[in-house]
Amino acid sequence: MLTIHKINKFNTPADTQIEQYCNFLYQHLEQYGDKKEDILKAIHYALAKNDKPGGFILYATDSNDNIVGIAVLLDTLMDGFIPEHILVYLAIDASVRGQGLGGQLLDRVKTEAKGSIALHVDRDNPAQNLYERKGFEKKYIEMRLTRE
Repeated sequence: MLTIHKINKFNTPADTQIEQYCNFLYQHLEQYGDKKEDILKAIHYALAKNDKPGGFILYATDSNDNIVGIAVLLDTLMDGFIPEHILVYLAIDASVRGQGLGGQLLDRVKTEAKGSIALHVDRDNPAQNLYERKGFEKKYIEMRLTRE
């Protein structure tokens, strides 16, 4: 049995749990992930730490209370020209991929978020198919100027 939990600025977890979420994302995002310190920044943003706007984190547990999936959504405080939310991470434990968990988490993200949602996905990431099945469309090509 799968249970999906929601955390945000109103029910912030202990630091040990935050570290557990960070480690899970770092491991299961695989080649599509970020450095741990960047993942931790996104988690803190979602929990409205350091005067950030907030958002929420959904995490799914199996019948043994093991985390098997996590989604992190950030609020942008914008609308219209930029969606109100950005889904920065959606990761599923490799041992349970292909069983519909990603779709369940994405459905719950869509239910919980009020307003439009954007996400970035690498061109070669097979998760594109899931996002398109769930109603996301390819709208823009992202271009970045990265500074060190």
